[in-house]
Amino acid sequence: MNRLKKIVNNKIMICLVVLIVFMYLNNSSLFTKQGSGDPLLLAHRGLAQTFSMEGIANDTCTAERIHVPEHPFLENTLSSMEAAFRAGADIVEFDVHITKDGQFAVFHDWTLDCRTNAEGVTRDYTMAELKKLDIGYGYTADGGKTYPFRGKGMGMMPSLTDVLTRFPENSLLIHIKSNDPKEGEQLAEYLSKLPEKRRTQLTVYGGDEPVSALKEKLPDMRVMSKATMKSCLLPYFAVGWTGYVPAACKHTQLHIPEKIAPWLWGWPNKFLHRMEEADTHVIVVGGNGTEFSSGLDTPEDIERLPSNYSGGIWTNRIDIIGPLYQ
Repeated sequence: MNRLKKIVNNKIMICLVVLIVFMYLNNSSLFTKQGSGDPLLLAHRGLAQTFSMEGIANDTCTAERIHVPEHPFLENTLSSMEAAFRAGADIVEFDVHITKDGQFAVFHDWTLDCRTNAEGVTRDYTMAELKKLDIGYGYTADGGKTYPFRGKGMGMMPSLTDVLTRFPENSLLIHIKSNDPKEGEQLAEYLSKLPEKRRTQLTVYGGDEPVSALKEKLPDMRVMSKATMKSCLLPYFAVGWTGYVPAACKHTQLHIPEKIAPWLWGWPNKFLHRMEEADTHVIVVGGNGTEFSSGLDTPEDIERLPSNYSGGIWTNRIDIIGPLYQ
């Protein structure tokens, strides 16, 4: 009986060893060809003014806490996007809000009060009225003693149409700021009129409800939300060691916090290869997923990435990160 028990235990041990070896070999980047070329650089809000992240929340007026300006560009403007692409951005991210006349204004904040010389929300105004505002009105780096961009942002709030017209072939990431599913439906209606090839160069992300509504009306659109991230990554954490990629991971986009990325099966090369075969874009963002708009913004941040990393990088300082890869 003892001999039989010993034989069974030995077989169990052998099976465990084989399983561990399989898991290692099946997920090791050592035996996976590294991606070719440099990482894809995603410029958050184009080239924007930076600000202190301490104690920041969704309703914090970031224009009132900017650092001393190092460049003349304001976020979410055509000139800031042009500057971002010139600096080496492969993708530019920007925010959209619905207007009174059913257009999409490119603007970050929930209200106009913080950055502009107006009050209320974009849906209170027509696009023509929004174009008359000074979007540099509220920026200050010294607690309100001076306003370096006041008077310089007149007429600089673009519409979504303006952006797509100015950058007809560039890759863009569109952020729906509202959590209203109707805005997702309206954006789907707008994007459905674009050529199919153009839609392949665009990605939409935002709240679960508008993204779900958009995806329902426009199934071929690449989207991302917290819900789509969870539906992909949770089952991947469970079974990804086998090499299986859940259906929810296909034709989507993943924003992976840099501190969570090493826990993904096959990170980095094997994971990136699996997602590439699934037609999914992988973008590494800063921190552990709790930081507000955290990006990889310094050479030291880039050094923390795996050597020869070839996925996407989210940055708030494309003017610093872009030249590292040129």
